[in-house]
Amino acid sequence: MTNVRLRDLTSADLPWVAEREIEIFGASAWSLALLTEDFRFGMKRYRGVAVDDELAGYAIYGFDGDAFHLMNIAIVPGRRRKGLGRALLQDFLAEAAAVGAREAWLEVSVANPGAIALYVAHGFAEVRRRPRYYQPEDEDALVMRAFLEPRGYAPTG
Repeated sequence: MTNVRLRDLTSADLPWVAEREIEIFGASAWSLALLTEDFRFGMKRYRGVAVDDELAGYAIYGFDGDAFHLMNIAIVPGRRRKGLGRALLQDFLAEAAAVGAREAWLEVSVANPGAIALYVAHGFAEVRRRPRYYQPEDEDALVMRAFLEPRGYAPTG
C-alpha cells in the first residue's frame, strides 16, 4: 500500500463518514445530523486514514468524562486487513497518552473477533459485557480498557 496518511477530518468529510456509517454499521449507524452536531459541539477528535489521498477509514475519539474513549473506528470493506485500523488505533492511543490520560476505553461487538484481537494486541482487556448494546441487532458489547504508561503509549503491534 502506498502513501498512507492520517489526517484530521473536516466538516466537508462528514457526508462521507455518514455514508460509510450506513454501509458498515447499517441500522445502528450514526446519522449525518448526529455526526454534524457532535463535530460542531463535541469535544472529540475526528481522524481519517487516507490511501493515496482517498479516505479509507476514520476514528472518533476523545475525553468522555474522565476517560479517553474510542467512540467509533471503521475501515471501508475493500481496505480492511491492511493495517489501516491499526494505524488509527495507534493514533488514538498516542493522543490519549499525549494528553495525560491514564486509561483508554472502548466498546466492541462480540461479533467482531478481528477487532477484538486488534484491541487485545494493543493492551486492551475486557472489563465487562454490555448486553444488547448494539441496536437494533441486540448484539452484546465488550467494554475494554487499556492502561497507559505515564511516559506515553508505545504500540505493541
